[in-house]
Amino acid sequence: MLVEYHNSKLSVFVLLYRIFIHRMITKTQLEEQLKSLPEEFSIEDLIERLILLEKIETGVKESENNQVISEMALEEEIKKWFK
Repeated sequence: MLVEYHNSKLSVFVLLYRIFIHRMITKTQLEEQLKSLPEEFSIEDLIERLILLEKIETGVKESENNQVISEMALEEEIKKWFK
């Protein structure tokens, strides 16, 4: 889940923790994300992209390792939320 941070210093700290301590990112990945941003952007925009990239990579790895649930199991889980 992406979390919106209104404090830039906190955002930078969260980015550093998530990427450099919790997960690693390559320079190439960072460069690709920087190139895809407009000429002017906020630190929050970059942080959101990097967190999204991390989440996508985590999801792909979980899928490759069969750490997924079936669509039917997901539907049953969602039904529990709305009881």
